[in-house]
Parts: sequence; structure tokens; C-alpha cells
Amino acid sequence: MDLSFTPEEQKFREEVRAWVKDNLPPEISHKVHNALELTRDDLQGWAKILGKKGWLGYGWPKEFGGPGWTAVQRHLFEEETALAGAPRIIPFGPVMVAPVIMAFGNAEQQKRFLPGIASGEVWWSQGYSEPGSGSDLASVKTKAERQGDKYIVNGQKTWTTLGQYGDWMFNLVRTSNEGKPQTGISFLLLDMKSPGVTVRPIKLLDGGHEVNEVFFDNVEVPAENLIGEENKGWTYAKHLLSHERTNIADVNRAKRELERLKRIAKSEGVYEDQRFRDEIAKLEVDIVALEMMVLRVLSAATSGKNSLDVAGLLKIRGSEIQQRYSELMMLAGGAYSLPLIREAMEAGWQGNFPGGNPALAPLTSTFFNMRKTTIYGGSNEVQRNIVAQTVLG
Repeated sequence: MDLSFTPEEQKFREEVRAWVKDNLPPEISHKVHNALELTRDDLQGWAKILGKKGWLGYGWPKEFGGPGWTAVQRHLFEEETALAGAPRIIPFGPVMVAPVIMAFGNAEQQKRFLPGIASGEVWWSQGYSEPGSGSDLASVKTKAERQGDKYIVNGQKTWTTLGQYGDWMFNLVRTSNEGKPQTGISFLLLDMKSPGVTVRPIKLLDGGHEVNEVFFDNVEVPAENLIGEENKGWTYAKHLLSHERTNIADVNRAKRELERLKRIAKSEGVYEDQRFRDEIAKLEVDIVALEMMVLRVLSAATSGKNSLDVAGLLKIRGSEIQQRYSELMMLAGGAYSLPLIREAMEAGWQGNFPGGNPALAPLTSTFFNMRKTTIYGGSNEVQRNIVAQTVLG
């Protein structure tokens, strides 16, 4: 196994770095480097810039309009955009539902839905979790009843990330109660502007609006929006979740946030504390180890070998690392990490007083937000069971 990059790959990295430097709006980069809140225009604006270049679907094969990059090239692209301060690509469209449509959708569905995802014009949301159905997705209760050439959908989804912006939603719905719970689930694409769809915000502890409840009251969905076969949605969902869990690891964002942690520690005078620096060093070692694990998977894929099924393991380690760097940032900031006056931040105040540190203002939001990472995408407790069964045997 060779984990070093070839001259061609290094050249590719330099090309990506130069393009991102010329095309990433500096005001967006500033927000990302300082963990300031990104608006819909920020997120979708960057998506459209990538879409125009043909890079929003950076993991797509050429036959579907993607660049056809290797696994290593995709990794280098993710690394360069993260370190430059680009927002994370909202994964629901290009990273999650698009591969499902490519693998299991028919030609008409591919022609209809993929171009809007690739351009960044259409915002997708995920309809998986329900009250009482999180890691146990087989227990979903949202019902879709076939009536002629349409389905009638009734039920509720929750924790729908950025669902307030959604144009379309990919939805796990129950179409049968016979047999095992997994065998009665279907994968349905739903227009969120349809009559009967209600999106209700869930306000977070920091006052933010990132997640939502979504209600379906006799929503009519054309039967042509069913992906694959009825009652086979569990198979398609598992295909999608492998992409989600690998994406959650997000080693490149961890590398960027490690540098932010060091900046905060130095500005607050705790970087010279040997015990605190030991914690930073241990975190850095774990980030390097996570990166090596990612590169192992990429190396196996490049050589044509079957890599271990480590999507769950990547998710476990990546999510725990995200929590650790947010905790260390809070410790570095001390009492100055705690104030959170959302109205003041929205008006432009970010610790910009004499001697103030702008990087401290959003730390409370970052800390709270990272509590979710070990739960979503399949809780880490469940992932450990999966890893024990599929990897350790």
C-alpha cells in the first residue's frame, strides 16, 4: 500500500487550489474560517459556482455529467476546498440522493433530476428520521398508499436539516406492513411545494434554525417518482447511508478546524500550557490516523481491491474528533466562549471590541451543534455493532 501522492495527483491538487483561490468569494471563506453562520445564498451560491465548473457532482462518473475523478482526486478536491475555507457541499443532493438515482433510478428519472442537482439549482432534503425512528429506520411509519398513478403520503419526518430551503425531498415511506419491517419500505421523491407539505422549524439552543419537522397531510406524489421497486427502499437506503457515513468523517474539515483551535489557543494565551498542548497533540495524532484510514480505503479502491467495509468506523472516529475539537476550543476560550447574543452577532458583532477575539463569538454554537454528530447518520453505538459484525467478524 502506497499512501504517497503521484506527481500527476500533486499537479491536480495545485490546479484545484489555484481554481478555488480565484473563485471562492472571500466573504464566504471568512465566515467559514471563523465559524460564522452561512446563509442560503452563501451555501447555494458556492454550489452554483461549483456547478458551473462541473465540480458540484465531484464524485460522479462522466456518464452522468461528473468529472470522472479517481477516489484520490476526490479526496484532494475535498482537502483543498476545506483548507481554503469553502463551505461543505450540502450533501443531500450531489452526495446522497444522486448516487441512488444513478444506481437504481430509470433513465427518465436520471434525465429529469440529475441536471438540477449537478448545477446547484435544486435544493434537496432528506426524509429519513421520524419521532421514534432515528437509528432504527426500519420502524418508519410515514405511509404512502398507492392510488392509481399516484401515492398518497401521510406522516411526519423530523430533524430535517435545512428543510426550510428544500425544493425536493427523498423520502423513506412505508408501503407495506407485511413481513419484516425492512421489506415494506419504499424510496420516494417528493416535491416539497406540493399541497399538504408543512415545514415547521425546530429552534436550537443557540436560537438557530437548522433542523425542522416536516408534516405530510394527504400529499399526492406521482407514482413515477418511485425509485426502483416498491418495498425495496431499504436496499436503496443502505446504499445511500454508506455515502452519508463516509461524508460525516470529514477529515479535511477536522484539519482546518485544528488550525483554528491552535489560533484560538495562542490568542488566549493557553497554547504554552503543556497539558493543554498535549491535548491538541493527541487530537492532531488522531486526525492524522483518521486521514490514513481514509487513504487506505482510497488506496484499495484505486488498486481494484476490496477495501474493508469501514464506513461506520470512519463515521465513529470522525464524529468523535469533531466533538473533541469543539470542546478544546471552548476550554481555550474559557469564560469568553460562553456569551451568545444572536441578535448582536447577526448585526455584525463578533467579539470586535478592543482586545476581543472574533473567533470566540460562535464557539457556543459550534459546541452545541457538534453534540449531534455521534447520533445522526446512525448513532455511534449502532455503528460499533455494525463494525463488530462486518469488519471484526
